[in-house]
Amino acid sequence: MISKILIANRGEIALRVLRACKELGIPTVAVHSTADSDAMHVRLADESVCIGPPPSRESYLNIHQIVAACEITGADAVHPGYGFLSENAKFADILDAHGITFIGPTAEHIRIMGDKITAKQTAQELGIPVVPGSDGEVKPENALEVARKIGFPVLIKATAGGGGRGMKVAKTEEELEEAVSTARSEALAAFGNDAVYMEKYLGKPRHIEIQVVGDGEGNAIHLGERDCSLQRRHQKVWEEANSPALNVEQRMKIGQICADAMKKLKYRGAGTVEFLYENGEFYFIEMNTRLQVEHPITEAITGIDLVHEQIRVASGGGLSVKQEDITFEGHAIECRINAEDPRTFVPSPGTITHFHAPGGLGVRVDSGAYAGYKIPPYYDSLIGKLIVHGRTRVECMMRLRRVLDEFVVDGIKTTLPLFQDLVANQDIANGEYDIHWLENYLAKTSV
Repeated sequence: MISKILIANRGEIALRVLRACKELGIPTVAVHSTADSDAMHVRLADESVCIGPPPSRESYLNIHQIVAACEITGADAVHPGYGFLSENAKFADILDAHGITFIGPTAEHIRIMGDKITAKQTAQELGIPVVPGSDGEVKPENALEVARKIGFPVLIKATAGGGGRGMKVAKTEEELEEAVSTARSEALAAFGNDAVYMEKYLGKPRHIEIQVVGDGEGNAIHLGERDCSLQRRHQKVWEEANSPALNVEQRMKIGQICADAMKKLKYRGAGTVEFLYENGEFYFIEMNTRLQVEHPITEAITGIDLVHEQIRVASGGGLSVKQEDITFEGHAIECRINAEDPRTFVPSPGTITHFHAPGGLGVRVDSGAYAGYKIPPYYDSLIGKLIVHGRTRVECMMRLRRVLDEFVVDGIKTTLPLFQDLVANQDIANGEYDIHWLENYLAKTSV
């Protein structure tokens, strides 16, 4: 059994993990950079260790400092949260070598799913539907041949990519050479790997993801889907569970496909299988081998605490529920509150002068922010997540409209006004949007 957990992250997710640990009676260790000395998770943890200066590579990405913090405090497990080292196979290997439990999948599964080409090939072998595309890496010399076989338009993607970096669309043969060259250059700069592959470009898909949890012994379940189609520059902004686009039959069919795949893989811990969905068809794009930012909306409609499940599985306790125990109740929406200008999306670090979180039935706010907290300029701009749950999507939308008017964050700019606009939009009210909708909307409203 795990006796003490070190939380190798910061911000709202570090606080989220800390709360789960406290509910399970497990002591916690918070690590932090010098810029995060006053962070809420640092204040609430049983112990804290400063692991370096503000730059992430010298603190939250410093594996040796984190391992040293484990040894100093006696922590025998690490929860990586999301981002930073959460999908770093080397980190998982090093922890294992030191006898420290990594609360996540095996290093092997992280490696398999961390490479987009290998992940796609594995998904096909496991019976998961995939986007038509190249069999492997695409080189400049064979790009045209591959593209003609797939059919234009095509999407060039970095094999080690994420967040939209190293991703380019070529609508015609004339655009292909430049798209491949640019994608390779961006991939090399962002990930140190210029390898790219090619897929059929879908015109107006939705982004649907399936939450899975496995025990590493061949047992796995799915917890339904989330619709993450409202995105800006491939970054999710608003997420819903369940998707307005799917019916019960579609939900259970794709969910079971993913659960069966995880059983075959003997996957351990929480993971998310991501798809593009268009014209009734699902196309695998990637798998994230970690907890997702948007996991609370799945918790809202299932009543399952995903962090509890992660810790339980890592402890060798297996899954707490079976597939037949899972029911989906109501509708949930998450809005990512960023410290950014709501129109230009320029980051807005600084001191929060007033902070008032909304409340009431069906309302959850995951945030480490508070009045007087100084948001550092060194990290992701996410300062909190607003999660609203209702018996129906209409009730959920009405509740969201109400709580957005209650939410107060002064002293900095935030994306709260954007969500007030979205919740009043008729397309959003009707659930009629795709992955391009938000950027098109922003382009129109900024004129």
